[in-house]
Amino acid sequence: MKTLKIGGRNHWLTNFQSLFSCAVVHNKVQFLYQQGKQVHEMNLSEKITRERRRLGMSQEQLADRLGITRQSVSKWEAGTSTPEISKLVAMSELFQVSLDYMLKDYLEEEDRLESGLVRKVSGEDRQWEQESRREQERYHEEENRRIEEKVDALARYIKGYQYTSKTKIAGIPLVSVRFSRNLGKDSVAKGIIAIGNIAIGVISFGALSVGVISLGAVALGLLAIAALAVGLLAWGAVAIGVVAFGSAVVGIYSAGVAAYGREIAVGVSAFGRTAIGETARGENCLVWYEGIQAVEIEKFLDGYHPGLWKPLKDVLVMFGTHIG
Repeated sequence: MKTLKIGGRNHWLTNFQSLFSCAVVHNKVQFLYQQGKQVHEMNLSEKITRERRRLGMSQEQLADRLGITRQSVSKWEAGTSTPEISKLVAMSELFQVSLDYMLKDYLEEEDRLESGLVRKVSGEDRQWEQESRREQERYHEEENRRIEEKVDALARYIKGYQYTSKTKIAGIPLVSVRFSRNLGKDSVAKGIIAIGNIAIGVISFGALSVGVISLGAVALGLLAIAALAVGLLAWGAVAIGVVAFGSAVVGIYSAGVAAYGREIAVGVSAFGRTAIGETARGENCLVWYEGIQAVEIEKFLDGYHPGLWKPLKDVLVMFGTHIG
């Protein structure tokens, strides 16, 4: 059984019908020969190839005009697939030839003259070979260019973004930026202002930052603000420092949800020598029940820590009044 695709539908042909169709075509060719007409056998794939090249079009250009992929045109010209009737009609209009010419497996002399196909066979073959070779070279060049672009894009993706300012202070760049997916020496930003995956500077911003003022996911510095902050003054979800503020904090002076302070702790749960909170444990405790006035907290701190630095005392009082 054979399948003929017409208008997007598959029609089954019996072996008898196929043989009959071939016999009709053969008899037509024989008849034309008997009439003294020159007949040239040419199948659909050859016609598509010739007409496309006659118009100076590439497979990709023809595919764009027909709204299909280049691979479809390539399969048609290789004879491994057959275009739908709607595409045949579109090509006949584009090539300015009849649909009858496209469908026949032979060419009469008139057809060949109309389509401009009468050439010396040897010259024609050489031209075909040259055009085919040039088309293959163009295709390979295009493929190589696309591969190179993908490799370059991948290299840029891995390398990330890098910037180092020309301005320097004491030999250190004023600004250094390093964002890379390949963690290593090149992914560390070092400068007065450092920004990157890993940042080291006077002012640093990064996933891991170290500096006088450090901000990031993990920060270490005199002033550290991060999810995990360690510093002289630390503020974060988890904070460790001389003065620490956050959710879970440890320090000499600490304030947060859960606070441990060697000297003073203020929090919902507070543990320290002096503790202020709903749950307070220490030598000196001020327990928060239904609210504590700022005056009470200030008086309590003055009683046990009379020399406490006023700005620090004000912050601890503010935390104490907002525990609940």
